[in-house]
Amino acid sequence: MRRVRAAVTEAPGAPFTVRDADLDDPRPHDVLVRMTAVGICHTDLGMRDTWPRRLTPMVFGHEGAGCVEAVGGEVTGAAPGDRVCLTFASCGACEPCAAGHPAYCLDARSLNFSGGRADGTTPLSLDGAPLHAGFFGQSSFATYAVVHERGVIKVPADLPAEVAAPLGCGAQTGAGTVLNRLRPEPGSSLVVLGAGGVGLSAVMAAVAVGCDPVVAVDPVPSRRALATELGAGAALAPGDGLVAALRDLTGGGAHHVVETTGRPEMARRAVGALRPRGELALLGLGGEVTFDVMALLAKGVRVHGVIEGDSDPGRFVPELIDLRRRGLFPLDALVTTFPFEEIGAAVAAMEDGSVVKPVLAFT
Repeated sequence: MRRVRAAVTEAPGAPFTVRDADLDDPRPHDVLVRMTAVGICHTDLGMRDTWPRRLTPMVFGHEGAGCVEAVGGEVTGAAPGDRVCLTFASCGACEPCAAGHPAYCLDARSLNFSGGRADGTTPLSLDGAPLHAGFFGQSSFATYAVVHERGVIKVPADLPAEVAAPLGCGAQTGAGTVLNRLRPEPGSSLVVLGAGGVGLSAVMAAVAVGCDPVVAVDPVPSRRALATELGAGAALAPGDGLVAALRDLTGGGAHHVVETTGRPEMARRAVGALRPRGELALLGLGGEVTFDVMALLAKGVRVHGVIEGDSDPGRFVPELIDLRRRGLFPLDALVTTFPFEEIGAAVAAMEDGSVVKPVLAFT
């Protein structure tokens, strides 16, 4: 048992409150990680606000990075002292996992969103009572986390922790959608709706593989400016006339549109912005979307639903690190750091649009 500091959510929609808690020792296939940084993702906030009351109090956080402190007796892929980032949990044995698509693991819900381990227990406790955890297999809004070895990816020792952290979710979601699922040809046009951390990761990946033009759409001027700094040929506000402007910029319609906002009206506009036989990737968490089926049929549109960039993190995260090393994936430009104890300020900065990717740093 280890004493930790954790950002606890007491009830659905409640703010994060940093409290002392207790963390179990690692089980045979677990890795104990001392957190050095953790990214904040819109998924943390969306899930916090809709989380079942019966699974509170709860610790969220799913973009952890840190140093391995100890490993269980059957762990083979990590050792004390390794620098790591953390990613989503998967079983490793079902058909999607075996095929290299662990984001679609058949046990994903119980491993990532059950508020604990697959056996119903939780590694955290608060004042002697169970504290729900295991969010994306990690619950990394804490000074330490116990993670199954499949959720641990070794990273170079010289990679800054604040850059390693977003690789586990936001960066691989945006970049993976482009590189793993859409796989655009050089010179093809690609539009990204929403220039947050996920959307700008998609922009960087599209620029890296030679898409032309790459166009970003976002209501926040600073994010549009950052998109152009990262290589987008144009960045537009989502006002009236957006579809016509996108069709004009892409020579009659985009080959690919990546929709990260989760807003139904943006998904419908995305279809209008595509050229015949174009492809739409839906990434944003949202509710029901209705499409005019004839519009899809007439254009031959292909619609992709994508989770975690359809990534195999053990393979794909090192590829992103290599792209960054070569100057083709400048993830650092998205990051603003905050002390862990100032998680409330970091959340507020992300919600008002002044920060793209807030990352909490542990001292």
